[in-house]
Amino acid sequence: MSSISITGAFIITLSLLSYGIGSISLQRFKMVSPGVLWFLTMGVVLDIIATIFMIVGSRNTPFTLHGFLGYSALLIMLIDVILIWRIYLNEEINAFVGKKLLLYSKIAYSWWIVAYLTGSMLIIWR
Repeated sequence: MSSISITGAFIITLSLLSYGIGSISLQRFKMVSPGVLWFLTMGVVLDIIATIFMIVGSRNTPFTLHGFLGYSALLIMLIDVILIWRIYLNEEINAFVGKKLLLYSKIAYSWWIVAYLTGSMLIIWR
């Protein structure tokens, strides 16, 4: 595994922690706070950076099963963060989140966990 890919794997783990803290906080408190926004946004930004690192550092094509899982998870997470930012900008600090968006956020986080675990399993099985 190249050093660029190892750096990407480290960054993706930081993304998992950040997005996880934001998602769990959102589910727990059902409101958009500055902390939730910060953790979710940082999770997506770190995921984008990590994805770039892993594509550059990989010898394989970026169009693999894990790649599609990861890209789709990133897209779903990005949509989730955009929707949450919209609530924050329209209703300001500590705005409550509706049930549909909470469900979407839960699905986005779960899908991202599947993509993360798939990548981890591929590394272990090499």
